[in-house]
Amino acid sequence: MTSGSASDGTPSGSEYDWYMRACDLLESGDSAASVILFQRLREVDSSPSVLEGLGRALFDAKRYEQAAKILGDLVEVSPDNDYAHFALGLSLWRLQRFILARDHLAMAFVMNPQRSEYGSALSQVKSTLRHRTEQGLPLEGPIARQGEL
Repeated sequence: MTSGSASDGTPSGSEYDWYMRACDLLESGDSAASVILFQRLREVDSSPSVLEGLGRALFDAKRYEQAAKILGDLVEVSPDNDYAHFALGLSLWRLQRFILARDHLAMAFVMNPQRSEYGSALSQVKSTLRHRTEQGLPLEGPIARQGEL
């Protein structure tokens, strides 16, 4: 137990201690370790704060598909959480699912228009959609380079 965990791999301390350690790891830039701890915590606690932390950690670890799934779960249980919509929108944006990203970013912005990052992200996604429409490009997914099939 000198390593801070039980012999079965369970982190030491209470669930609150796990949560605080996972948040500290995330804030210090160790998203991979934070993901592991948040995933362990989610096995015993699927509260909105745990879902948000896990979603943030997955996003920071560039695991956008998994982040979108967790953040989608968060939006389902907390539809009035503007940050949940924003984070889900960012994940969908990274996955090039621009239409759904726009919708969640718009929801976040409507819910909390004072957050400048919400408006900025929404404007960028809308600009991408407008450009793709003007150019006759697909509204979702990557764009093939000239000469590629």
